[in-house]
Formats: sequence, C-alpha cells, structure tokens
Amino acid sequence: MTQKTVRMIYDGKEIELPVLEGTLGPKAVDISTLQKEFGLFTYDPGFKNTSSCKSDITYIDGTESILRYYGYPIEQLASQSTYLETCYLLLNGELPNEAQCQDFHDEITHHTMLNEQLIKFYTGFRRDAHPMSIVVGVFGALSSFYSSGEIDYHNAEEREKATMRMIAKMPTIAALAYKYSKGQPFMHPINSLDYTSNFLQMCFAVPAEPYHHDPILSKALDMIFILQADHEQNASTSTVRLASSSQANPYACVAAGVVSLWGPAHGGANEAALNMLKEIGSVENIPKFIARAKDKSDPFRLMGFGHRVYKTYDPRAKIMQDTCNIVLDHLNMDDPLFDIARELEHVALNDEYFIERNLYPNVDFYSGITLRALGFPSSMFTVLFALSRTVGWVSQWKEMITDKEQSIGRPRQLYTGPDKRDYVPMKQR
Repeated sequence: MTQKTVRMIYDGKEIELPVLEGTLGPKAVDISTLQKEFGLFTYDPGFKNTSSCKSDITYIDGTESILRYYGYPIEQLASQSTYLETCYLLLNGELPNEAQCQDFHDEITHHTMLNEQLIKFYTGFRRDAHPMSIVVGVFGALSSFYSSGEIDYHNAEEREKATMRMIAKMPTIAALAYKYSKGQPFMHPINSLDYTSNFLQMCFAVPAEPYHHDPILSKALDMIFILQADHEQNASTSTVRLASSSQANPYACVAAGVVSLWGPAHGGANEAALNMLKEIGSVENIPKFIARAKDKSDPFRLMGFGHRVYKTYDPRAKIMQDTCNIVLDHLNMDDPLFDIARELEHVALNDEYFIERNLYPNVDFYSGITLRALGFPSSMFTVLFALSRTVGWVSQWKEMITDKEQSIGRPRQLYTGPDKRDYVPMKQR
C-alpha cells in the first residue's frame, strides 16, 4: 500500500519515489522507475537493504526477536504444532483442520518412496563423498524423473504434485545419503510412521534387528525441523527464487538452494559452532578464547553468535537450548560441549564487547550438540537443515510462480573495470 513518497533530486531533475508499506516491518522505497527517470541504479552489496519481493509467508523483526510463519509465533508452533502441520501452514497460509491435516499426511506419505532407478544413482558416488554432495546430485536428478516438455508448473495441479513430491522425497534422499556414507543397507520408508519418525528409522534402522521408535527424540527433531522450516529471503531462499525466475524446473531450483545452503556461512554454521566448542575443549579455557575473539589479529571467531537479521537474541536459540536439554536428559548423556556452550553463552551475554556488537547466540549455537546427541555425524548437519528448509523453499517457489509482479531476476552492477581499449595484435604487445 502506497502512503508516502520520497523526493529525489539529481542533476537538476526531481522525481518522487513511492514508499510502500507492508503489514509489519520497515517501509520500502519503490525504485523501479529510478533507472528510467535518472539512469541510476542502487548499490547494495549483499542486498542487506533491498526487498526483492513481496511475501506473505514469514515475518522477522530482528530488533524485537520475532519470527512468525503467516503470523504464528515460532514459539507457539515449536511447542504445540508438528512439522507436517507447519508445512501445511507454509504452503497454504492457514493451519489445517483435522481432516485437512490427515489428508496432507496421507498425500506426503504416498510420495516418500524413490524410483529404483534413482536409487542406483547413489552407487555412482565415492563412498567417502560428503552427504550434501549426494543430496545435491540426487535431488537435482528428480527433474529427470518428474519432468517433460508437456508439464506446465504454472498449472496449479502440476504445482501441487511437484510440491508434494519434493517435501516427501527429501527425507528419503537425505537418509539414503547417510546410509551410503555408512556403508549400510538402504531402509525403505514405512507409511505407518509419522514424517520425522520415518526419517529416523530410515537413518538408524538395520534389516538385522527391529527398530525401536523413541517418541521423545522424534519430537525433538520435529521441533528442530519447525525452527528451520523458513526464514524469509536468506541466501538459499533467494537462490531458489532467482533460479525459479527463469522458469527452471522446480527440482533443479531447490537443488540450487541446497548448494547455497551448503556454505559454512549459511547452513554449515552449526557444524562450525560444534567444531569451535571442541576447540575450546573445557570451561576453564573459555576466558582465553573470549580474549582471542576480541583480538582482531587472531583468526579465531565465536561461531554460532550473531546474525545478519537478529540484532538481539535469536528467538529460535532459546527453544533449541531447551530441546538440547530435553534430549541430553532423556538419553542420560553428560556432554561436556553443552557445559562449554552454556558457560560461553553466559559470559558473552554479560560482556560489553559482545553486547555492543549484537553478538548473541543464534539457532546454530546449540543445534549441533542436539543433533550429535541424536546420533548424527557433523557431516549430516547441513543435510538435516536442507531437509527442514525444503518446505520453505517450495513455499517461496509457489508464491513467486503466482506473483504477477515477478520477472526474471537480473541484478545490475557498478562497473569498475577499464574503459574502452583497442585490441592490440599479439606481435605488438
């Protein structure tokens, strides 16, 4: 909704730029006519101050530590909802009733199996391949199984089929990547289990003995999936939207999102945080590492602290800490890394150096400890992130496909290379 304008004068010419206002959050200046009127572009490295789209899905207020999916606070969804119910919300904009929830669960369950030809792809990877590289390749290969020139993803029915397949098959793809890295037999999905329990049995069950489902651990992982389901226009989501803007196959677009998530500054941050805790080694060493973190000449950095958006406490971090407590208590585990993490958090939250720089714990700080307690190696941490974020990517893809204002993404640049130069023949150089 346009309420105000910003007046801009450049080179003796004046233009009024509309100010757009959403439901909540900062207003945005519409600069879509800036190039036409002035011949100017904006310069915004990392797009830190640029709204690339309008979206109804996720709202973040980094100053007030707010994260909501379609208006529902993340704290309420994490404590009261399930991952599949949250998926329905992100895809449809409303929470399902009992019948809708059951139908959605049945539809997802119906699509969890992989084509046997696709399963053969796994044997083409080296046994020591990183699970993320396998997930990228196999998920991208889905486009060759569920695509043809006749499929129109602007068609609502075809979009719905692709949506269900992507959300349903990602856990199977991820679990098989884990099994392949372990050299263990692949386990097929079991339709009688819920989404998260099914994933856990595909990861940890073996044919030689029965698998015992632990509802407390399933609930803990389900909660982690909810926390990571969507997070507005982050790097991987923006990658999915940019790839989708060319009308590329949605399976390939989500695979592009997986690639973007793989980076240590994005989805790999929880693994980096866990490695940092291992490096610190004990609670007694914390003062030394705090001093190193303050030393600009020292390469050591506190991982799991600070966030591009949140300038106070990440609202997901407290939930993740509580979940970590629940898992460790249930398993009767005494993890020294958890003790280090809690003390490190206490020290940092009371140190002016970190307070002034808004370096508060984020969701990655405790998630690595929790996932390790659940039995996952650090190489699987980003895979689990990709699994949970798939619904966010797909929701954003669906929203973009139906947005009439969107066109192919084409950022511009501030050129800093040489001016025109004439070609010089090689013998004259």
